Amino acid sequence: MTQTLPSAAVLGARAFAALAGLNRFSDEPGKLTRLYLSPAHKQAAEWVKGAMEVAGLTAFIDAAGSVQGRREGTVPGAPAVLIGSHIDTVKDGGRFDGNLGVVAGILAAQALRDAGISLPFPLEVIGFGDEENVRFPTHLSTSEALAGAYDPAWLEARDSDGVKLGEALVAFGGNPAGIAALARKPGSIQAYLEVHIEQGPVLEAENEAVGIVTAINAQSRAQVRVTGEAGHAGTVPMALRKDALTAAAEMALALEQIAGAHELAVGTVGVLRPEPGATNVVPGAAEFTIDFRAPKDETLAAMDTEIRKRFAEIAERRGVGLEIIPYARATAVPMEPKLQDALATGIARSGSNLAGRRLPSGAGHDAMAIAAVAPVAMLFVRNEKGISHSPLENMTEADAGIAIRVLIETILELAGRSQ
Repeated sequence: MTQTLPSAAVLGARAFAALAGLNRFSDEPGKLTRLYLSPAHKQAAEWVKGAMEVAGLTAFIDAAGSVQGRREGTVPGAPAVLIGSHIDTVKDGGRFDGNLGVVAGILAAQALRDAGISLPFPLEVIGFGDEENVRFPTHLSTSEALAGAYDPAWLEARDSDGVKLGEALVAFGGNPAGIAALARKPGSIQAYLEVHIEQGPVLEAENEAVGIVTAINAQSRAQVRVTGEAGHAGTVPMALRKDALTAAAEMALALEQIAGAHELAVGTVGVLRPEPGATNVVPGAAEFTIDFRAPKDETLAAMDTEIRKRFAEIAERRGVGLEIIPYARATAVPMEPKLQDALATGIARSGSNLAGRRLPSGAGHDAMAIAAVAPVAMLFVRNEKGISHSPLENMTEADAGIAIRVLIETILELAGRSQ
């Protein structure tokens, strides 16, 4: 017997209750830090697996550490609809980034099951484990595994404690040798949908609970090492110094200037480590990361060229060595227009009286990797002041409920198109 689908208010309450359960698991007391393959990640993955099973999905933790759940459809061999996001966080991160999308997928599947609604296609929910790429220098490694683009070199990457990713994966219960088999076959996915907080201020400024993503910006990341000459802080004259830290600082400012000169581009130095890191020693070396993004691939390429030129000029003038090691690069990813329209239909049917605002994403998401093997679309959800990657990250229960109801209506729209 078919039951009525839950209201947005009910879905929002369920979402916040589920998020409270999921976010108990952290590597740091009093903070939400859940790094890939950590003990907290393992606990969270087991919790997600259980929640998927309660929702009527057959679930397992895969070889790379993601959680996969699936409910079969009525049409044999039909390509699946995937709902995905991630359950890892940055250090001292927020409660909703990634986690909301996984919980939304689980609750949508549960609501459809409870309402007695059968779908012509398999419905899958995936909680990826390595979207933030904080612990290891990877790039969307767990979603790249599904796309068949996992780089085996990542298994040799080390975290700040010297632990190899491959070793951590085995300790987690994963299987490095099984990663290749996670690749989805061409044509096996008809749509990938991801619900995610906006991480920006646009929706809040326009009083819209949700928005439809049009594209994900191109981005590039690199590790930079500057090698100078250590010396006594009191005896080396300023004119004779080869200070690696001040050279790195000037490079960071150059990145800021370069990004500011390109429309909608951004550039960030998120990590900076001087060596030896003593109060009375001129730093002999410094390592830092650069992350720069732009709406167009050609803009990103121009920024890359300019960054290399400016950094080299600074290094030469200051008499220090320079090494730039790129470790992640992603092209701009447009969202599938037909799936954008399906989300617009979902918004219209949700009863939320929203405009269906369309906007680009400046942040990277697992959808970028999945786009190589399937049509993708994303639904952004308003979050307070656009603050993210922070304990201050916040959103309302009402908006969470609206987003999940839109997701359900979008799934039903895709089901109708499949008939």
